[in-house]
Amino acid sequence: MKIILKIFSRNFLIRISYYLLPILKILYSGNKFIDPIDGRGYSKFLSYGYGKLRKNALSPGTLSLERHRLLWLYLNKSTNLLNSKLKVLHIAPEQIFYKKFKNNLNWDYTTFDLKSPLADIKGDITNLSFKNNTFDLIICNHVLEHIADDRSAMSEIYRVLKKDGMGILQVPIDDNLDKTYEDSTLVSNKDRTKHFGQYDHVRVYGRDYKDRLENIGFIVNFINYTDEIENNLISKYGLIKGELIPIVKKSIT
Repeated sequence: MKIILKIFSRNFLIRISYYLLPILKILYSGNKFIDPIDGRGYSKFLSYGYGKLRKNALSPGTLSLERHRLLWLYLNKSTNLLNSKLKVLHIAPEQIFYKKFKNNLNWDYTTFDLKSPLADIKGDITNLSFKNNTFDLIICNHVLEHIADDRSAMSEIYRVLKKDGMGILQVPIDDNLDKTYEDSTLVSNKDRTKHFGQYDHVRVYGRDYKDRLENIGFIVNFINYTDEIENNLISKYGLIKGELIPIVKKSIT
């Protein structure tokens, strides 16, 4: 058991074959934790992180992280989005959500990414291949920190979002930073890991992330959904207290 835990606590765990999930569900079955995405109980959540491991971060049943479980709870408990007839664009679709969203009969669901095999359409987020005002909902989570020209990507999301549409644009945010830290001269994997925390990140967003979105034209609301969840359930679901969900809407002018 200790050997298995050591192996499956490493950073590449999220990429392991989903064929192993039935085994992991049995191996870690219990009642200490609950994954709201599959509704199952587990004896533990696994450690996960790039560089520094976070305890109780990764569900062995869905391979969901804290942010995935938080978003799923928000969508199910606080919105009617999953039950509404919507034209949806999912940029860089997460495997965790893909089947659930694809099988949602209420959604006209399109996936988009530069390389992902889950993408219906391959392309560049800074030059989206859709007409203006196309989508009711755009989901783009933990993508913008990878994009050199993030303002162009934000502008494209704004362009293709309907005037009464909504976007969910999660990114990692360092609350200790007033201003986003970025340096375009840092191009090596080593330097980006050292400065941005991950080899494929090109910045660390600060509290001005909201300002960046507003400068594009979005109306921005950071939802602290953990405030609506009992503390014992925050632990049981393996969530991060105070983690925010950035919700954007297109300003109507």
